[in-house]
Amino acid sequence: MKIRTIIQLFLLCGLFIFGGGSVTSSYAQDGSVAKAEKTIAKRRKKEAQVAKKETKQAKKAFWARQSKEVRKSVKRNQKRQKKAMRDSKGY
Repeated sequence: MKIRTIIQLFLLCGLFIFGGGSVTSSYAQDGSVAKAEKTIAKRRKKEAQVAKKETKQAKKAFWARQSKEVRKSVKRNQKRQKKAMRDSKGY
């Protein structure tokens, strides 16, 4: 066998022997279910904030690409629909 092949086999075996113990979850290190749930809740809240921010930026970019006439038309239509909803409810 070539030396290169022997070294590759040695490294591969080393990954299986020593690599298994080093992979641990951050949830398991907390020690309790409550702490893990709290960590998950924080992570989800942060992801929700990022998603909300991205959505807001996408909407802003979309309306920046539209012409002034389109923006005015949409605004008028929303105002008209809001008034129609208010009138149909009997207020």
